Parts: sequence; C-alpha cells; structure tokens
Amino acid sequence: MSDNKKVAVIQSNYIPWKGYFDIINEVDEFIIFDEAQYTKNDWRNRNKIITPNGLRWITIPVRINFLKQKINETMISDPKWYINHLNLLEINYNGSKYFEAIFGLISSIYSKNLSPYLSEINYEIIIAICKLLNIQTKISFSTDYQFEKSNNRNLHLINLLKCSNATEYITGPSARSYMNIDYFISADIRVTFKKYGPYPVYKQLHGNFNDAVSIVDLLFNTGINNAINYIRPKNQSIF
Repeated sequence: MSDNKKVAVIQSNYIPWKGYFDIINEVDEFIIFDEAQYTKNDWRNRNKIITPNGLRWITIPVRINFLKQKINETMISDPKWYINHLNLLEINYNGSKYFEAIFGLISSIYSKNLSPYLSEINYEIIIAICKLLNIQTKISFSTDYQFEKSNNRNLHLINLLKCSNATEYITGPSARSYMNIDYFISADIRVTFKKYGPYPVYKQLHGNFNDAVSIVDLLFNTGINNAINYIRPKNQSIF
C-alpha cells in the first residue's frame, strides 16, 4: 500500500465544468479553499450553459458587504434564486436525451439546498454530483484544518498541505505563474501540474460542441452512467 497522498486545493465553483470533477476524481483529498477573497465576475457564483442562442451565464445573486469579503462569508441576496435557474435549465435542456431523469435529480438537490451562504450551496451541489458520478474522494474545507497562516502564498498552501498529510499536490497549469516550486521541494511535497483534457466529445443539444460549460450539460446529454467516461481525458492527464 502506497503512503503517497494526492491533494488538490481549489476554490469552490457553482455547478463546475467537468474538468473540476476530473481533478476531484484524480486525488485522495480535495480541499475547498473558501477562505480566499470572493472575486466578482468569476466562477464562484456562476457558470455557463448552452442555449439555442449560444452560451448563457446562470448566476447566483450575492451580497458584497465589505472589501476583501471571503468566499465563505458571501451570502445570497435572493433566497429564491434556484427557481430561475431551474426554469432556465428546463427551457434549454428539455429536448435532451436524459432530461427527465437529470432535471428531477437537480430539482431534488436544489430543493434541499437552501443555505444562505454561497460556499455551502456550492459544496452541497459538488458533493451531490460526486455521488451521482460515484466519485468517492474525500472533500473538505481548508478551515477544517488548524495550520499556520502565512502572508506568503506558497508557504500558506504548504502549511495546509502538510497539515492534511499530503505528499503530492495536484494543481492546474495556471498555478505555474505564482508558484515557487523550490518551497515545495524543501517541504518534501511533490508538485504535479494537471493537464485538463482533451476530453471526449459528446453530442450537445444546441450548436457546435463547446467544452467550457457546466457539468449539467454533460449530464443532460449523456446521462449519469455515461458521464464519467467523458470526464476522464482521452490520454494521461498528468504531466
């Protein structure tokens, strides 16, 4: 049995794209870093779906109460937000092959997910979709760990990883722009940059194929049993 423990640390997204679930499936523990500052016009509270007229954002309305507000401090401004989202999903996916089954499951998730906090909503949706896809990775929050905080971004992350007993850190390619690998080498933590895709193409309901959309598009068009096959890349995803 290997003692290697792969860990990813990423901020929560609203109904994320399939690559998000790909990396969850890749690791032993997925840590949601929601103590980071909330950023407007980002993936925290919105994602894209495909409509007959092209891509469309669906967005959870939130309150911005103060500067440097954290993701886990961000609250919903309209408690009935999910009704509009369900209507949009129904209008734009009611002709998809697996509409009835998937819409029922999504409706069930939303009906139980009435937290006033964005982070908790994202978490519950991510957990529910992982269960549908039989992804059994442990999912936790960075705030679950008592680790030494640091103003140095690299050291802050390393302290969290060490506290979680990580031996390998899996992260996306964009992290190269801010990471200092030497810090991780000194901490005896291997860094692996994940290459997202290429993912298998599937038949979408509208227009030309587009990869950069919420996983709900994949579920509506391929169904639960087939979806996992489109989340795994065509070739080795780690380099």
